[in-house]
Amino acid sequence: MMSRVQLGAVLSFGLMLLLGGGRADALPGQTTEEVGAWIQAHPTLRPASGEKLLVRKNDSAAQRFTFQASVLAPGKVIPAGDPSIIRSERLSIFDMINGVTRNRLDESLRVIYGLDVYQDYERANLVYSYPGEATAYQARRRATPLMSALQGELRTGNRYAYWTEIAQTRNGSAYAGHVVVFLKSDLNKLETELRNR
Repeated sequence: MMSRVQLGAVLSFGLMLLLGGGRADALPGQTTEEVGAWIQAHPTLRPASGEKLLVRKNDSAAQRFTFQASVLAPGKVIPAGDPSIIRSERLSIFDMINGVTRNRLDESLRVIYGLDVYQDYERANLVYSYPGEATAYQARRRATPLMSALQGELRTGNRYAYWTEIAQTRNGSAYAGHVVVFLKSDLNKLETELRNR
């Protein structure tokens, strides 16, 4: 028998799919005004009063969703180019009740951006994935589980680059993850940072 929490999660997700099936109209490379207007009109994001490029949804302390458009490239902060152009958009999920999976992140990307961007993401070439076997081995040997707790990958599509990452606990459960859609021109910077951390 399905619990009330599971039923609520299924109904919320179904509503999200129903409302968010459209095509993305604002993406990295567009102006902050264009992206801000898109966020305001997006039926799934539904920002609160005063939210422009950052949207936060909290069902409870155990469940949070964040969407943020930024003029900065993902990774370490460096001086931005044009301060009126969005370079990256990040959607983050924290869920202690239902957990976070790669499939859930993928589906969230599809709901927010629509089929065109989702297909670009699905067809994107893998550039880098972590942790590698050597990193996982070192983490076990040194008793530094954080080294292998973060599992992610970088991909490059025809239109955009994508960064997915999930943080797992020692027992293998994942409660937090994110997907970042960003300009392909920022891919080398982020790849270098991830390889060197």
